[in-house]
Amino acid sequence: MARRTTAVNEKTAILYIRVSTADQVETGVSLDAQQERLTAYAIANGLEIAGILRESAISGTIPLADRPEGEKLTQMVSSGQVRHVIALKLDRLFRSAVDALSTTAEWDKQGIALHLVDMGGQSLNTGSAMGRMMLTMMAGFAQFERDLTAERTTSALAHKKANNQAYSPTPYGKDRDGERLTDNAQEQSIIRQMRELKENGSSLRGIAEYLNSNGIASKQGKRWYASSVGYILNHAV
Repeated sequence: MARRTTAVNEKTAILYIRVSTADQVETGVSLDAQQERLTAYAIANGLEIAGILRESAISGTIPLADRPEGEKLTQMVSSGQVRHVIALKLDRLFRSAVDALSTTAEWDKQGIALHLVDMGGQSLNTGSAMGRMMLTMMAGFAQFERDLTAERTTSALAHKKANNQAYSPTPYGKDRDGERLTDNAQEQSIIRQMRELKENGSSLRGIAEYLNSNGIASKQGKRWYASSVGYILNHAV
């Protein structure tokens, strides 16, 4: 673990902002709107903003350290460049309750406080025992809600997949033809390459690096990550 330098100001904070395409289209929670709220929070609490990290159209399913700006955040935290991390909500940073609790537990050992500006209409600061308890409870409720949603949709998606019916978004390896899905020959070929690489011992990260280095884009034309490769290998039909 990197040793924190004594020169770090105890009030130094980093703002982390993320939106996915769905956020921008459906809820209108823009990067600028989040930045304005986080900046106001930092000023009101006497924190000094050392930087602002903005992720545009990055899915929350991607681990924090695998996101372009998320990687910078984890490096700044581990090297002791900041003492406070400020985000709008829990899901801006983490994929799941387990991810949130394990990461914040490690941050707590390093003396890093997480500030969530909007947790059910109130702010939360893990710099206190009460804040840490509330985070544990809120993370559990958030995970419970996600699990319920997944249960409600799993059977419907399974039926559509089994019958080659279209569902949103169009999965990698398929093209949409009205309400039907048809095979995309090029993408199916890439899926076969992924499976061969996996069978030959390549890691998910290694497969992602192979695809990126060979100019093979994802369905949305973006970079591959270990998580997106794993999803394709587990769900492609």
